[in-house]
This record gives sequence, structure tokens and C-alpha cells, in this order.
Amino acid sequence: MSGRADARFRLLLAATALACLGIADPQIDYRRQRYDALFVVDISGSMNVRDYRLDGAPQSRLDHVKATLAALIADLPCGSRAGVGVFAERRPFLLIAPVETCANFAPLAGMLQQLDWRMAWEGDSYIASGLYQSIDLAAAFDTDLVFLSDGQEAPPLHWSGAAPFEGEPGAVHGLIVGVGDVIPSPIPKFDRDGRESGFLEPGDVVQENRSGTPPPDAERREGWHPRNAPWGAAAASGEEHLSAVHEAHLRALAAATGLGYVRLTPGLRLDRALAGHAAPREADARLSLAPWCAAAALILLTAVWRPERAGRPLSLLSLRPRRPA
Repeated sequence: MSGRADARFRLLLAATALACLGIADPQIDYRRQRYDALFVVDISGSMNVRDYRLDGAPQSRLDHVKATLAALIADLPCGSRAGVGVFAERRPFLLIAPVETCANFAPLAGMLQQLDWRMAWEGDSYIASGLYQSIDLAAAFDTDLVFLSDGQEAPPLHWSGAAPFEGEPGAVHGLIVGVGDVIPSPIPKFDRDGRESGFLEPGDVVQENRSGTPPPDAERREGWHPRNAPWGAAAASGEEHLSAVHEAHLRALAAATGLGYVRLTPGLRLDRALAGHAAPREADARLSLAPWCAAAALILLTAVWRPERAGRPLSLLSLRPRRPA
């Protein structure tokens, strides 16, 4: 009996030592992977289209992006850096320069929550130009780029296509994230006071880009005249008042710039997509051993505890081995 009590006494001593060690919070140094990314979000009018769902209710593209990025940044390992910018017209605007994510999660999440289409300084949306300048901005901060957009150019692309990328493909790593459904949806319309007033009609937007030289088939259009009507006499028609993710355009831009491409579908693990296209980076980190010490102490205390002692205080004195009489 005294031998069993002696063993339990030693277990309790060991548990006490482990608990004290946990309070001292011992740590070990190690290296782990980290991510540095600049997140640039398209805030043009088409990002107000509600083709996502949250708890069964329609959710706009912009709101879905905001929630996705907040969750992504929360999951990034400490030591990573994240910056936030917005895109409108033809250029990005930096809101938060890249900062360490764990120490600065609150301001990063707060800024994402405040993103709004009303921040846009122009109604146009030159996606290719905005992407190219976002790449330059990410390069200036030595980060990867995550560019989130539905890819809808406004006005539409010229028939000759987007301007060529003049940078070095692959010099900046990262992702283009296509936002939205592949099925076109109406674009919400707002009045001058910012109140929603319906949806855009065909006459509310430019249906064809008629700047520059006319297309090769212009001569076959009704009312064509080389000087007075080089684009034909009929009004332009199209579906630019509707919006869907322009995957072909975004994939072409990704191929030209050396970035990856993924579409933001429900359930997508954007962290895995980023990991597959991010530049390899490592950071010094410290691992606290306190939780392990506490767990070991708890296991030893469990081994010491006996059902018949339930409700009675456990102490070193009660478990101290008795001397033989």
C-alpha cells in the first residue's frame, strides 16, 4: 500500500513541476512558411450583383469577397503580411500597406468590412489596366498579388482586345480570382443619393466600344459610311447591362501576366489556391510549450485521482508516503 502511495506522490510532484514549467511559458524557435500578399478588390458597379447566397439569402459579389478575405487572412500563419487595396476606373488605390496579419488582424478585418462600391472614384472599369498597375504595386511592396474581380470591362473591350502586358510575366506571383456566376444577372441601379432604384437597362450602359478604328466587318453594317458612320448607323446592342464572371478574359490576363487563376465558387479553399501560386517565403517563429506542459500535468493528475477520493481535497501531504511504524 505504501508503494502505491509513493508512486502517486511522485506523479503529483511531476504534475506540479510540469504546471510550474507551463507557467514559465517555455518556447522553442523554428522556421515555418508564411505568405505576403496584397489583396486588390474590384469595387465597380457590377460587383453589386447578387449571385452568391448566404444562409439562403442573396449576397452581393463584394460582400462575398469581403467575408472570404477576412476568413483567409485569419487563417494565414503569424508572420505573414497582408495589404488591402481597391480597384476602380483604371488603377488601384492602396488602403492598408502590407502589415503582419496576427498583430494587425483587427484593422485589416475592419477595413475589409468597410469596403463599398461608393468608394469608386469613376464608373468605368478597365480591368486589364487595373491589373497591370496592381502588379506594379505588389512588386513595390515585395508581395504576391491577389486580384479579385468579375472581369467585366466597362466600357467593353475594343474589338482588338486588351492592351498587352509590358511587364515580365511571373515576376510577381499570385492569383486572379474570378468573382460571380457564369450565368448573367441584372446589375443593381442606384440613384444620385445611393439608394437602389432597380436594375440597369440596355440604354444605361455602353454596349460597344466605338473608340479607335472600327472592326473589320464594319463595312457590312447597315448605314456604314467610311467618314460619317464608320461603325454603321444602327445603335449598338448587347448585354452589357447584365453581368457574369468573364472567365475567358481573366484567364487570358492570367496567362499573359504569369499569375494563377481560380473562380470564387462556394466552398472554395482560397488559402490552398494561394499556397499553390505564392512565392516561397519563410519566417522565424516560436512555439510555446505551455499547452503541452499543461496537458501532461493534467494526464498525471488524472492518474493520481481515485474515485474513492472524490470530493476530498488532494494535496502533497495527503499523498506523502507514511513511514512504517
